Amino acid sequence: MDQTQRRMLDQPLSIPTAQPKKKRTSVISFFSKVSWKLRLQKQEPLKNVFFNLAERVWDSSVKKRHMAMRSLGTMACETPDKVRKYKMIVLDLLVHGLYDPVSSEVIHESLKTLTIILGKIQGKGLGSFFIDITLRTRTLLDDENDSLRYLAFVLFGQLAAFAGRKWKRFFTRQVKQTQDSLLTHLQDRNPQVAKACKTTFRACSPYLRQRKDYSFQSEEDQRNPKLCRQLSHYHPELLQFFYANKIL
Repeated sequence: MDQTQRRMLDQPLSIPTAQPKKKRTSVISFFSKVSWKLRLQKQEPLKNVFFNLAERVWDSSVKKRHMAMRSLGTMACETPDKVRKYKMIVLDLLVHGLYDPVSSEVIHESLKTLTIILGKIQGKGLGSFFIDITLRTRTLLDDENDSLRYLAFVLFGQLAAFAGRKWKRFFTRQVKQTQDSLLTHLQDRNPQVAKACKTTFRACSPYLRQRKDYSFQSEEDQRNPKLCRQLSHYHPELLQFFYANKIL
């Protein structure tokens, strides 16, 4: 995760998320239990903590699923080395959370924790989870929930940086299918989402196919010929828009 993405992730969206006092108390109580288990790792191996969380991730209660996802996020921040050790278990749980059928809160926590973990592991060792995460994240770029859109753009930008050779073809196809969303949300109603989209657009620009027959005429084009060549395949008339909005 680069510095821009880290600052974006740390900056909360200006969306009210008030929780009932009783709910907050329950969440704190649940976190306390998890923290207690982490402090007593000799008596209670960390792997068992993950298994306990896994039970809650699959629970029929939305409340329990949400708390489990938040706990995974807390663990990713406080014990990154331990989470890295059980990376595949954690990724499996988070991907499951991304596809939660009813709760946007569960999806939100899954997205947020994934951005943290991918930043810490630099996208290494994702395996086939890269496909699952990319496909789901792409569908969330147009979600009505501002928070989900914001985190989806941050995560999609990270995936662009971590695709590498193995997933380059696959991710290139995904970027091409996402072009309309990227353009639309450059002027998103939420300024922070628009900013995240702008950063992600830049990260995805190498995956836009180049046209060899394009020649550069303007001074602006010559300042960044590679990116302009990539964008020219998309919509040449948009170059002026990008420069006007300081995207290039």
